[in-house]
Amino acid sequence: MTDILIHHEGGVATLTFNRLDKKNSITAAMYAALADAVEAATADPDTRVLVIQGHETIFSAGNDIADFLNNPPATADSPVFRFLRAISTCPKPLVAAVCGPAVGIGTTLLFHCDLVYAGDNAAFSMPFVNLGLCPEAASSLLAPKLMGYHRAAEALLLGEPFMAETALEVGFVNRVVPPSEASAVAQSVARKLAAKPMASLVETKRFMKKGQAAEVAAVMAEEGESFGRMLRGPAAREAFGAFMDKRKPDFSKL
Repeated sequence: MTDILIHHEGGVATLTFNRLDKKNSITAAMYAALADAVEAATADPDTRVLVIQGHETIFSAGNDIADFLNNPPATADSPVFRFLRAISTCPKPLVAAVCGPAVGIGTTLLFHCDLVYAGDNAAFSMPFVNLGLCPEAASSLLAPKLMGYHRAAEALLLGEPFMAETALEVGFVNRVVPPSEASAVAQSVARKLAAKPMASLVETKRFMKKGQAAEVAAVMAEEGESFGRMLRGPAAREAFGAFMDKRKPDFSKL
Protein backbone atom coordinates (compact mmCIF):
# COMPACT_ATOMS: atom_id res chain seq x y z
CA MET A 1 0.00 0.00 0.00
CA THR A 2 1.27 3.48 -0.88
CA ASP A 3 1.79 5.70 2.16
CA ILE A 4 1.26 8.87 0.10
CA LEU A 5 -1.64 8.81 -2.33
CA ILE A 6 -1.49 11.22 -5.27
CA HIS A 7 -4.63 12.01 -7.24
CA HIS A 8 -5.00 14.41 -10.16
CA GLU A 9 -8.39 15.71 -11.27
CA GLY A 10 -9.55 18.95 -12.84
CA GLY A 11 -6.27 20.75 -12.32
CA VAL A 12 -6.09 19.76 -8.64
CA ALA A 13 -3.33 17.50 -7.27
CA THR A 14 -4.37 15.91 -3.97
CA LEU A 15 -1.71 14.44 -1.69
CA THR A 16 -3.12 12.18 1.02
CA PHE A 17 -1.33 10.71 4.03
CA ASN A 18 -2.27 7.02 3.85
CA ARG A 19 -0.59 5.30 6.78
CA LEU A 20 -3.50 5.19 9.17
CA ASP A 21 -2.23 2.14 11.07
CA LYS A 22 0.77 4.26 12.12
CA LYS A 23 -1.30 7.41 12.70
CA ASN A 24 0.01 8.83 9.43
CA SER A 25 3.45 9.26 10.96
CA ILE A 26 5.90 10.32 8.27
CA THR A 27 8.99 8.37 7.20
CA ALA A 28 11.94 9.58 5.15
CA ALA A 29 10.52 7.72 2.15
CA MET A 30 7.20 9.57 2.59
CA TYR A 31 8.99 12.92 2.77
CA ALA A 32 10.77 12.06 -0.47
CA ALA A 33 7.46 11.14 -2.12
CA LEU A 34 5.88 14.38 -0.90
CA ALA A 35 8.81 16.46 -2.12
CA ASP A 36 8.71 14.75 -5.51
CA ALA A 37 4.96 15.30 -5.77
CA VAL A 38 5.08 19.00 -4.86
CA GLU A 39 8.01 19.62 -7.21
CA ALA A 40 6.22 17.77 -10.03
CA ALA A 41 2.97 19.67 -9.42
CA THR A 42 4.83 22.96 -9.40
CA ALA A 43 6.39 22.17 -12.77
CA ASP A 44 3.25 20.70 -14.35
CA PRO A 45 1.27 23.32 -16.31
CA ASP A 46 -1.89 21.19 -15.98
CA THR A 47 -1.74 21.30 -12.17
CA ARG A 48 -3.15 24.55 -10.86
CA VAL A 49 -3.81 23.83 -7.14
CA LEU A 50 -2.45 21.38 -4.55
CA VAL A 51 -4.42 19.87 -1.66
CA ILE A 52 -2.81 18.12 1.33
CA GLN A 53 -5.00 15.97 3.55
CA GLY A 54 -5.04 13.05 5.95
CA HIS A 55 -7.92 11.01 7.37
CA GLU A 56 -10.95 12.45 9.13
CA THR A 57 -9.67 10.94 12.40
CA ILE A 58 -6.02 12.06 12.10
CA PHE A 59 -3.94 14.32 9.92
CA SER A 60 -0.44 13.22 10.98
CA ALA A 61 1.34 12.20 14.18
CA GLY A 62 4.47 13.88 12.82
CA ASN A 63 7.74 12.06 12.32
CA ASP A 64 7.85 8.29 12.59
CA ILE A 65 10.18 8.21 15.58
CA ALA A 66 11.88 4.88 14.86
CA ASP A 67 12.45 5.77 11.21
CA PHE A 68 13.55 9.26 12.19
CA LEU A 69 16.18 7.92 14.58
CA ASN A 70 17.40 5.41 11.99
CA ASN A 71 17.40 7.98 9.18
CA PRO A 72 18.06 11.37 10.79
CA PRO A 73 18.17 14.36 8.42
CA ALA A 74 21.92 14.76 7.97
CA THR A 75 22.13 17.30 5.16
CA ALA A 76 20.12 20.10 3.55
CA ASP A 77 19.15 17.62 0.83
CA SER A 78 17.52 15.22 3.28
CA PRO A 79 13.94 14.34 2.24
CA VAL A 80 12.29 16.33 5.02
CA PHE A 81 14.18 19.51 4.12
CA ARG A 82 13.46 18.97 0.42
CA PHE A 83 9.77 18.75 1.24
CA LEU A 84 9.82 21.87 3.40
CA ARG A 85 11.61 23.85 0.72
CA ALA A 86 9.15 22.59 -1.88
CA ILE A 87 6.01 23.67 -0.01
CA SER A 88 7.51 26.93 1.27
CA THR A 89 8.42 28.03 -2.26
CA CYS A 90 5.50 26.50 -4.20
CA PRO A 91 4.08 29.32 -6.36
CA LYS A 92 0.67 27.66 -6.76
CA PRO A 93 -2.14 27.70 -4.19
CA LEU A 94 -1.81 25.14 -1.42
CA VAL A 95 -4.97 24.03 0.40
CA ALA A 96 -5.08 21.72 3.43
CA ALA A 97 -7.83 19.67 5.08
CA VAL A 98 -6.88 18.82 8.67
CA CYS A 99 -8.78 16.57 11.06
CA GLY A 100 -7.70 15.02 14.33
CA PRO A 101 -4.14 15.35 15.68
CA ALA A 102 -1.61 17.32 13.63
CA VAL A 103 1.68 16.90 15.47
CA GLY A 104 5.03 18.58 14.85
CA ILE A 105 5.52 18.96 11.13
CA GLY A 106 1.85 18.04 10.80
CA THR A 107 1.22 21.53 12.17
CA THR A 108 4.24 23.46 10.89
CA LEU A 109 3.70 22.51 7.24
CA LEU A 110 0.37 24.34 7.48
CA PHE A 111 2.15 27.68 7.89
CA HIS A 112 3.08 27.29 4.22
CA CYS A 113 -0.45 26.50 3.03
CA ASP A 114 -2.60 29.32 1.71
CA LEU A 115 -5.96 28.00 2.91
CA VAL A 116 -6.56 25.55 5.76
CA TYR A 117 -9.88 23.89 6.60
CA ALA A 118 -10.08 22.04 9.92
CA GLY A 119 -12.40 19.44 11.31
CA ASP A 120 -13.77 20.36 14.71
CA ASN A 121 -11.71 17.46 16.09
CA ALA A 122 -8.41 18.98 14.94
CA ALA A 123 -5.68 19.29 17.56
CA PHE A 124 -2.51 21.14 16.56
CA SER A 125 0.76 20.75 18.47
CA MET A 126 4.43 21.66 18.10
CA PRO A 127 6.12 19.66 20.89
CA PHE A 128 9.72 20.28 19.82
CA VAL A 129 10.92 21.54 23.21
CA ASN A 130 9.44 18.43 24.86
CA LEU A 131 11.66 16.34 22.57
CA GLY A 132 14.83 18.31 23.34
CA LEU A 133 14.66 19.97 19.93
CA CYS A 134 13.86 23.36 18.41
CA PRO A 135 11.19 24.46 15.94
CA GLU A 136 11.45 23.72 12.21
CA ALA A 137 9.79 24.80 8.95
CA ALA A 138 10.40 28.46 9.93
CA SER A 139 7.68 28.07 12.59
CA SER A 140 9.76 30.12 15.06
CA LEU A 141 9.25 33.04 12.66
CA LEU A 142 5.80 32.32 11.25
CA ALA A 143 3.98 31.30 14.44
CA PRO A 144 4.57 34.67 16.21
CA LYS A 145 3.71 36.55 13.00
CA LEU A 146 0.43 34.73 12.57
CA MET A 147 -0.65 33.96 16.13
CA GLY A 148 0.97 36.80 18.07
CA TYR A 149 4.01 36.33 20.28
CA HIS A 150 2.30 35.13 23.46
CA ARG A 151 0.07 32.59 21.73
CA ALA A 152 3.06 31.32 19.77
CA ALA A 153 5.17 31.13 22.94
CA GLU A 154 2.45 29.07 24.59
CA ALA A 155 2.34 26.70 21.62
CA LEU A 156 6.12 26.41 21.12
CA LEU A 157 7.48 26.60 24.68
CA LEU A 158 4.86 24.40 26.32
CA GLY A 159 4.31 22.22 23.26
CA GLU A 160 0.71 21.54 24.27
CA PRO A 161 -2.09 21.08 21.72
CA PHE A 162 -4.39 23.90 20.69
CA MET A 163 -7.75 22.98 19.30
CA ALA A 164 -9.61 23.90 16.15
CA GLU A 165 -11.60 26.80 17.63
CA THR A 166 -8.42 28.39 18.99
CA ALA A 167 -6.76 27.89 15.61
CA LEU A 168 -9.69 29.69 13.98
CA GLU A 169 -9.55 32.50 16.52
CA VAL A 170 -5.87 33.25 15.85
CA GLY A 171 -6.21 32.94 12.08
CA PHE A 172 -4.34 29.67 11.69
CA VAL A 173 -7.27 28.05 9.87
CA ASN A 174 -9.93 29.51 7.59
CA ARG A 175 -12.93 27.52 8.71
CA VAL A 176 -13.92 24.76 11.14
CA VAL A 177 -16.33 22.11 9.88
CA PRO A 178 -17.42 18.60 10.87
CA PRO A 179 -14.57 16.13 10.20
CA SER A 180 -16.61 14.30 7.58
CA GLU A 181 -16.85 17.55 5.57
CA ALA A 182 -13.29 18.89 5.74
CA SER A 183 -11.96 17.13 2.66
CA ALA A 184 -15.01 18.03 0.59
CA VAL A 185 -14.73 21.69 1.60
CA ALA A 186 -11.02 21.76 0.71
CA GLN A 187 -11.75 20.11 -2.66
CA SER A 188 -14.56 22.57 -3.39
CA VAL A 189 -12.28 25.52 -2.66
CA ALA A 190 -9.50 23.95 -4.74
CA ARG A 191 -11.84 23.60 -7.72
CA LYS A 192 -12.86 27.26 -7.38
CA LEU A 193 -9.20 28.26 -7.42
CA ALA A 194 -8.43 25.97 -10.36
CA ALA A 195 -11.10 27.76 -12.40
CA LYS A 196 -9.41 31.14 -11.95
CA PRO A 197 -6.63 32.54 -14.18
CA MET A 198 -3.38 30.84 -13.17
CA ALA A 199 -1.18 33.88 -13.78
CA SER A 200 -3.33 35.97 -11.45
CA LEU A 201 -3.24 33.36 -8.68
CA VAL A 202 0.54 32.95 -8.91
CA GLU A 203 1.23 36.68 -9.05
CA THR A 204 -1.10 37.42 -6.13
CA LYS A 205 0.51 34.72 -4.00
CA ARG A 206 3.97 35.96 -4.99
CA PHE A 207 3.17 39.48 -3.80
CA MET A 208 1.71 38.21 -0.50
CA LYS A 209 4.77 36.05 0.18
CA LYS A 210 7.39 38.42 -1.26
CA GLY A 211 8.07 40.39 1.91
CA GLN A 212 9.06 37.34 3.95
CA ALA A 213 10.31 34.81 1.39
CA ALA A 214 14.03 35.43 1.98
CA GLU A 215 13.56 35.56 5.75
CA VAL A 216 11.60 32.30 5.74
CA ALA A 217 14.34 30.56 3.76
CA ALA A 218 17.07 31.89 6.06
CA VAL A 219 15.24 30.98 9.28
CA MET A 220 14.34 27.54 7.94
CA ALA A 221 18.01 26.86 7.16
CA GLU A 222 19.15 28.11 10.57
CA GLU A 223 16.49 26.07 12.37
CA GLY A 224 17.57 23.01 10.37
CA GLU A 225 21.18 23.39 11.51
CA SER A 226 20.15 23.76 15.15
CA PHE A 227 17.66 20.92 14.87
CA GLY A 228 20.35 18.56 13.57
CA ARG A 229 22.75 19.57 16.32
CA MET A 230 20.16 19.23 19.07
CA LEU A 231 19.01 15.88 17.72
CA ARG A 232 22.43 14.54 18.69
CA GLY A 233 22.31 16.18 22.13
CA PRO A 234 21.57 14.67 25.55
CA ALA A 235 18.08 16.14 25.92
CA ALA A 236 16.88 14.62 22.64
CA ARG A 237 18.50 11.30 23.50
CA GLU A 238 16.64 11.29 26.81
CA ALA A 239 13.35 12.35 25.20
CA PHE A 240 13.46 9.76 22.44
CA GLY A 241 14.74 7.06 24.77
CA ALA A 242 11.86 7.74 27.13
CA PHE A 243 9.41 7.64 24.21
CA MET A 244 10.70 4.26 23.04
CA ASP A 245 10.73 2.96 26.66
CA LYS A 246 7.22 4.36 27.28
CA ARG A 247 8.31 6.35 30.32
CA LYS A 248 8.36 10.00 31.35
CA PRO A 249 11.61 11.77 30.35
CA ASP A 250 13.83 13.22 33.07
CA PHE A 251 15.34 16.57 32.10
CA SER A 252 16.23 17.59 35.65
CA LYS A 253 20.00 17.51 34.97
CA LEU A 254 19.84 18.84 31.41
